[in-house]
Formats: sequence, C-alpha cells, structure tokens
Amino acid sequence: MLIPSVLNSQRGIWSGVLLFAVMLTSGCAILEEKDETAGWTAEQFLSVGQKQMASGDWVGAIDTYKKLLGRFPYGRIAEQAQLDSAYAYFKNSEPALTVAAADRFIQMHPTHPNVDYAFYLKGLALFEPPDSLFDSLSGYNPANNDIGPVREAFVAYQELISRFPDSRYAPDTRRRLIYIINVLATHEVEVARYYYAMGADVAAVNRARSVLETYRTSSAVEDALGIMIKAYARMGLEELHSDALRVLKLNYPDSTYLN
Repeated sequence: MLIPSVLNSQRGIWSGVLLFAVMLTSGCAILEEKDETAGWTAEQFLSVGQKQMASGDWVGAIDTYKKLLGRFPYGRIAEQAQLDSAYAYFKNSEPALTVAAADRFIQMHPTHPNVDYAFYLKGLALFEPPDSLFDSLSGYNPANNDIGPVREAFVAYQELISRFPDSRYAPDTRRRLIYIINVLATHEVEVARYYYAMGADVAAVNRARSVLETYRTSSAVEDALGIMIKAYARMGLEELHSDALRVLKLNYPDSTYLN
C-alpha cells in the first residue's frame, strides 16, 4: 500500500519541476533583449563603429564591426571595417588580435590601396620601442627578451618598404627599422658573448659573423668584431684573427678591443 503513495508523490514532484521549467523558459523568452541592429545597413554599422572609435570606445567598436562583418562580409565597407577592427584591437592593447586582423586583411586584399597600412599596423603591434627614459631607469633591453616578435616586425616593415617605398608610412617605418636592426644585432652579439664565455668559440664566431653579414649598419658591429678577434685568438687561427683585427682598426680606430 505504500508504493502507490510514493509513486503519486514522485509524480507530483516531477509535475512541479516541469511546470517550473516551462515558466522559466517562458520568462527567458520574455526577458530576451531585442536586437536593435537587426535592420541596420552596412553604412549604419560603419558609421556607429567609427563614432565609437572617435570616442575611444574600442570594445564597442570591435563588437560593432564583428556584427557588420557577420552580416556584410564582402564589399568596400567590409574592407574598411576589417582595417578599423585591426586598429581598434591595437588601441585596446590586444596585439595578437591586431596581428591576426592585419594578416587576414593582407591575405584577402593584397592589392588594396591601403594594404600598406595593414603592414604598418602589424609592425606596430609586434614591437614598440620602449620609452628611452623608462628604458634607462628600468634597465629594460629588448635585445635580452623574446626576439621572435621583433623579427616578425622586421619582416613586416621590410615588406612595406620594398613594396610601397612611397607610402605615407614609409618614413616612420624606416626610422623604426633602424632601431629594430640594432635590437636584432645586439641580440646576436649577446648570444655570441654567451657562447664565448662557455668556450664555444666556433658558435661565438658564427653568431658574431651573422651581425656583419645581416646587420652591417648596426651599432653592434664593433662588438661583433671584438668577439671574433678574441675567439680566433683563442683558437689559434692567426690569419683570421689578423683579418678581423685589420677590419676593426680600419672602421673603429679607437675601439677598446684594440687594447
């Protein structure tokens, strides 16, 4: 006689649960927000996105452009939205997303009249030189940190200069390249010094020589020659030692390595 009453009790519980679920679902449907952008044109999306960018609302602009591209993925306005999105990501301190957006634009629109800007923005996102004052106070040296993004920025800037030498971004790009070349060369010298200190003279010479071959205009050339001179001397390679010493004397007559 107890079993039917238990079953009836369970049926009552499940009926209540189902009723609550129906009410909750209905409530969610009632509370669901209406999409105010449902009938927007591509022009409206772009206008709102650019106003958000002008006011510094980078997150809002990113969201607006996502909706625009989701509904209008092709055409002139979509192309502008892609570029604007990359810039909004950059201003919102999201370098990885900036690079991804710039790369996507470059791949999709390699002949676009503003593709030079995509290369420039990609370089900015990959590497921004530290402030000189902060640099001196903190001892920060980009050559001692992860060099991968710096190399990628170097490639992006090099391509911009080679493909668009008259670009409006070319002058600033050339200035940035000078800094980047010095960073990369200094990194190679630091690695060469490490190898020399470890007694790996051949490895030290190879890294130092790469500075002379790849970054010959950098400020690290003198140090590279100095490491080569010391490594050749320790290996007993007199002819190579004399050649490196001659080049050092010719280009850096006051070098401390001559002492």
